Amino acid sequence: MGFRDISQIAGSAMTAQTIRLNTIASNLANAESAAGSEGGIYRARKPVFASVFLQGDDFTAQPSGARVQVLDVVQSQEAGRKAYEPGSPLADAEGNVFYPNVNPVEEMTDMLSASRAFQTNVEVLGRVKSMQQDLLKLGEG
Repeated sequence: MGFRDISQIAGSAMTAQTIRLNTIASNLANAESAAGSEGGIYRARKPVFASVFLQGDDFTAQPSGARVQVLDVVQSQEAGRKAYEPGSPLADAEGNVFYPNVNPVEEMTDMLSASRAFQTNVEVLGRVKSMQQDLLKLGEG
Protein backbone atom coordinates (compact mmCIF):
# COMPACT_ATOMS: atom_id res chain seq x y z
CA MET A 1 0.00 0.00 0.00
CA GLY A 2 1.43 3.32 -1.06
CA PHE A 3 1.40 6.75 0.51
CA ARG A 4 -1.41 7.84 -1.82
CA ASP A 5 -3.60 4.95 -0.67
CA ILE A 6 -2.96 5.72 2.99
CA SER A 7 -3.73 9.39 2.40
CA GLN A 8 -6.95 8.52 0.58
CA ILE A 9 -8.12 6.29 3.44
CA ALA A 10 -7.29 8.89 6.09
CA GLY A 11 -8.86 11.71 4.06
CA SER A 12 -12.10 9.82 3.49
CA ALA A 13 -12.24 8.90 7.18
CA MET A 14 -11.82 12.58 8.09
CA THR A 15 -14.70 13.47 5.77
CA ALA A 16 -16.87 10.79 7.38
CA GLN A 17 -16.03 12.03 10.88
CA THR A 18 -16.87 15.58 9.83
CA ILE A 19 -20.33 14.42 8.76
CA ARG A 20 -20.65 12.56 12.06
CA LEU A 21 -19.71 15.71 13.99
CA ASN A 22 -22.22 17.79 12.00
CA THR A 23 -25.07 15.37 12.75
CA ILE A 24 -24.12 15.38 16.44
CA ALA A 25 -24.17 19.19 16.45
CA SER A 26 -27.60 19.14 14.82
CA ASN A 27 -28.87 16.65 17.40
CA LEU A 28 -27.58 18.75 20.29
CA ALA A 29 -29.00 21.96 18.82
CA ASN A 30 -32.45 20.36 18.68
CA ALA A 31 -32.29 18.41 21.97
CA GLU A 32 -34.74 20.66 23.79
CA SER A 33 -37.04 21.65 20.94
CA ALA A 34 -40.64 20.86 21.89
CA ALA A 35 -43.69 19.87 19.87
CA GLY A 36 -47.36 19.39 20.52
CA SER A 37 -47.43 15.85 19.14
CA GLU A 38 -45.20 12.79 18.88
CA GLY A 39 -45.13 13.15 15.10
CA GLY A 40 -43.87 16.73 15.24
CA ILE A 41 -40.71 16.16 17.26
CA TYR A 42 -37.16 16.24 15.98
CA ARG A 43 -35.67 12.75 15.66
CA ALA A 44 -31.99 12.12 16.40
CA ARG A 45 -29.92 11.44 13.28
CA LYS A 46 -26.98 9.05 12.88
CA PRO A 47 -24.67 8.56 9.89
CA VAL A 48 -24.19 5.07 8.45
CA PHE A 49 -20.62 4.24 7.37
CA ALA A 50 -19.21 1.59 5.05
CA SER A 51 -15.74 0.48 4.01
CA VAL A 52 -15.27 0.53 0.25
CA PHE A 53 -12.38 -1.48 -1.17
CA LEU A 54 -10.93 -0.29 -4.47
CA GLN A 55 -9.69 -2.64 -7.17
CA GLY A 56 -6.26 -2.18 -8.68
CA ASP A 57 -5.67 -1.15 -12.29
CA ASP A 58 -4.77 -4.71 -13.24
CA PHE A 59 -8.06 -6.05 -11.74
CA THR A 60 -6.26 -8.48 -9.48
CA ALA A 61 -8.04 -10.11 -6.58
CA GLN A 62 -6.12 -7.88 -4.16
CA PRO A 63 -7.69 -4.50 -3.44
CA SER A 64 -5.42 -1.54 -4.15
CA GLY A 65 -6.83 0.62 -1.40
CA ALA A 66 -9.92 1.57 0.49
CA ARG A 67 -11.98 4.49 1.66
CA VAL A 68 -14.69 5.25 4.16
CA GLN A 69 -18.04 6.19 2.68
CA VAL A 70 -21.11 7.66 4.35
CA LEU A 71 -24.03 5.67 2.96
CA ASP A 72 -26.82 7.68 4.57
CA VAL A 73 -27.87 9.71 7.57
CA VAL A 74 -30.82 7.96 9.19
CA GLN A 75 -33.36 9.10 11.76
CA SER A 76 -33.69 7.21 15.00
CA GLN A 77 -37.00 5.44 15.48
CA GLU A 78 -36.84 5.54 19.28
CA ALA A 79 -39.77 7.21 21.01
CA GLY A 80 -39.42 10.80 22.11
CA ARG A 81 -39.81 12.02 25.65
CA LYS A 82 -43.27 13.04 26.86
CA ALA A 83 -43.65 15.58 29.67
CA TYR A 84 -46.81 16.72 31.45
CA GLU A 85 -46.78 20.52 31.05
CA PRO A 86 -50.42 21.69 30.92
CA GLY A 87 -49.44 25.39 31.01
CA SER A 88 -47.33 25.18 27.85
CA PRO A 89 -48.77 26.66 24.66
CA LEU A 90 -47.56 23.48 22.89
CA ALA A 91 -49.43 21.11 25.21
CA ASP A 92 -51.93 18.72 23.63
CA ALA A 93 -55.48 18.16 24.96
CA GLU A 94 -54.10 15.97 27.77
CA GLY A 95 -51.46 18.55 28.79
CA ASN A 96 -48.49 16.69 27.30
CA VAL A 97 -45.55 18.24 25.46
CA PHE A 98 -43.23 16.06 23.40
CA TYR A 99 -39.44 16.36 23.23
CA PRO A 100 -36.85 14.77 20.90
CA ASN A 101 -35.25 11.39 21.49
CA VAL A 102 -31.82 13.04 21.78
CA ASN A 103 -29.69 11.98 24.74
CA PRO A 104 -27.15 14.83 25.30
CA VAL A 105 -24.75 12.60 27.29
CA GLU A 106 -24.70 10.01 24.49
CA GLU A 107 -24.23 12.74 21.90
CA MET A 108 -21.29 14.28 23.80
CA THR A 109 -19.68 10.84 24.10
CA ASP A 110 -20.11 10.34 20.34
CA MET A 111 -18.64 13.81 19.77
CA LEU A 112 -15.51 12.93 21.76
CA SER A 113 -15.16 9.67 19.83
CA ALA A 114 -15.55 11.41 16.46
CA SER A 115 -13.08 14.15 17.44
CA ARG A 116 -10.49 11.58 18.48
CA ALA A 117 -10.97 9.59 15.28
CA PHE A 118 -10.56 12.78 13.24
CA GLN A 119 -7.39 13.69 15.17
CA THR A 120 -5.97 10.21 14.66
CA ASN A 121 -6.35 10.58 10.90
CA VAL A 122 -4.72 14.02 11.01
CA GLU A 123 -1.75 12.37 12.74
CA VAL A 124 -1.65 9.63 10.09
CA LEU A 125 -1.50 12.25 7.34
CA GLY A 126 1.24 14.10 9.22
CA ARG A 127 3.31 10.93 9.50
CA VAL A 128 2.83 10.11 5.82
CA LYS A 129 4.07 13.60 4.94
CA SER A 130 7.05 13.17 7.26
CA MET A 131 7.96 9.79 5.72
CA GLN A 132 7.70 11.27 2.21
CA GLN A 133 10.04 14.10 3.18
CA ASP A 134 12.49 11.63 4.74
CA LEU A 135 12.47 9.60 1.50
CA LEU A 136 13.31 12.73 -0.49
CA LYS A 137 16.22 13.45 1.86
CA LEU A 138 17.55 9.91 1.33
CA GLY A 139 17.50 10.50 -2.43
CA GLU A 140 19.65 13.65 -2.06
CA GLY A 141 22.45 11.90 -0.18
